Amino acid sequence: MNRTHHNNELRLRHVNETVELKGWVSKIRNKTIIFIDLRDRYGITQVVVNPEEVDLSIYEKAEKIRNEYIIYVKGIVVERESKNPNLQTGEVEVKVIDLDIISKAETTPMMIQDETDALEDTRLKYRYLDLRRPKMQQNIILRSNVTRIIRNYLSDLDFIEIETPILTKSTPEGARDYLVPSRIHPHEFYALPQSPQIFKQLCMIAGLERYYQVAKCFRDEDLRSDRQPEFTQVDIETSFLTEEEIQTIVENLFVKVMKEIKEVNIKVPFDRLTYYEAMIRYGSDKPDRRFKMELVELNEVFKSSAFSVFSNTIKNGGHVRAINVKGGAKQYSRKEIDRLTEFVKKYNAKGLAFLKYNQNEFSGPINKFLNEEERNALIEQLAITNNDIILFVADKFDVSCEALGALRKLIAKEMDLIPQDTYDFLWVIDWPLFEYDEEDKRYYAAHHPFTAPKEESIQYLKNEPNKCLAKAYDVVLNGHEIGGGSIRIHEADIQNQMFETLGFTKEEAYQQFGFLIDAFKYGTPPHGGIALGLDRIIMILVNTDNIKDVIAFPKTLSAASLMTKAPSPVDRKQLDELHIKLQK
Repeated sequence: MNRTHHNNELRLRHVNETVELKGWVSKIRNKTIIFIDLRDRYGITQVVVNPEEVDLSIYEKAEKIRNEYIIYVKGIVVERESKNPNLQTGEVEVKVIDLDIISKAETTPMMIQDETDALEDTRLKYRYLDLRRPKMQQNIILRSNVTRIIRNYLSDLDFIEIETPILTKSTPEGARDYLVPSRIHPHEFYALPQSPQIFKQLCMIAGLERYYQVAKCFRDEDLRSDRQPEFTQVDIETSFLTEEEIQTIVENLFVKVMKEIKEVNIKVPFDRLTYYEAMIRYGSDKPDRRFKMELVELNEVFKSSAFSVFSNTIKNGGHVRAINVKGGAKQYSRKEIDRLTEFVKKYNAKGLAFLKYNQNEFSGPINKFLNEEERNALIEQLAITNNDIILFVADKFDVSCEALGALRKLIAKEMDLIPQDTYDFLWVIDWPLFEYDEEDKRYYAAHHPFTAPKEESIQYLKNEPNKCLAKAYDVVLNGHEIGGGSIRIHEADIQNQMFETLGFTKEEAYQQFGFLIDAFKYGTPPHGGIALGLDRIIMILVNTDNIKDVIAFPKTLSAASLMTKAPSPVDRKQLDELHIKLQK
């Protein structure tokens, strides 16, 4: 039982050839003459079993075939009378002269076709069946092709692929670690890496200069549709290059990927927005610029407003911002605005104010508080025309940005304002070096504790860390952060000061990062890099909102595998060997 062709190969030029095919039965139609759509990962070929042209035993065998049986057929290629333009092989079919059933199949719990009505839990429980669907196979193949392009591109630039450890040391700054107990070292634990960050820096100290890795990483964090507990990143690190040189390498990588995968030419260099500009214009540090509706600051307009919610917010150091939803006055009724109000409250906003503009007049609950000067200023600054609705958030800087930015994206989706097959790349630069946590009353690293401050910020490290900006850069595509990087600290005194600002004592810093601190003593080159989120990049390229569609065996939002039923209890003997006792 040889296979001479895959199921997408046969064309008119193969007519009269004898061929042998194998695959899964995608569809079978018995109209005395039996028609079978034979599928493999490459495509579909129609095969025909005619009772007048085959032995009775072969015909009886064909009658027993059901969907998802795996079969072997031998036959002659003929031109189809009724051609199918939707198939690559739609001009021909194979007249069977021999047939065997290789493997039988029970009725599947889901349809094996591009569009399925199966619930996500069913798809994940029977993932091996879900992966038979041509659409899912195309996603996995595209992912493989992108990975191959990336590897070839970086290898051509003299990067070397280096594998870093999976069992490593726990560094609890940031997201939670997945811990692995040690049998040989009782009461001690490894951690699965959240990133190869420290190891790739050590590769630079080792003098390897250009490193990359398609790295598996792990974070025990609350999940979303674009996040998984284990994920893959393209990890890159270089010595002696500037931020701009690293960014150019990444830009040209995406030029190659987009050209080869999507046949799209993208513009380089990418636009650059500072973190602050991205927040005030789009309310997001990963702005989606494929549609307009920018945030507008209105503190000057409302600083003396009779509407006390606005004027008091401004007096207390807050901000009044708004978006103009062009043509949205009819779409968003009062009931709909109540729904949007509940939405912004999820981002800690106190509420949502609105105005509608029709027949050259404003309407809405706050209109009675406005004077003509304020109305005219709104019309000018927000470019208001008839049938627009203006939505306001008044709150602290970060809340007014994030709540209105999230609302902007929601409305764009609901009003179908986002163009498809458009790819908007940009860099977000000049990030804050630190974030202050009100609850813990301390600073945390905005990226990670090895990110270098900008030269002009070094003076603020000790006493005014809120003024520090980082040599950090994120690459954003269509409102998704697809990569984050920075120039790293390579001077021991600045690294020590960074640890001190983050609240580490010298002993604590050495306990966690001693091997890196020691390495700094022996000559550390200036270095930097980036980590690109491979899963998220593929998600955008295949135009899905669900990252599970581009990972072969993903987890649920509760970080569980419905297929293998992991995590699961383990045998008491295993726990005893690991010196672990469970508490109820």
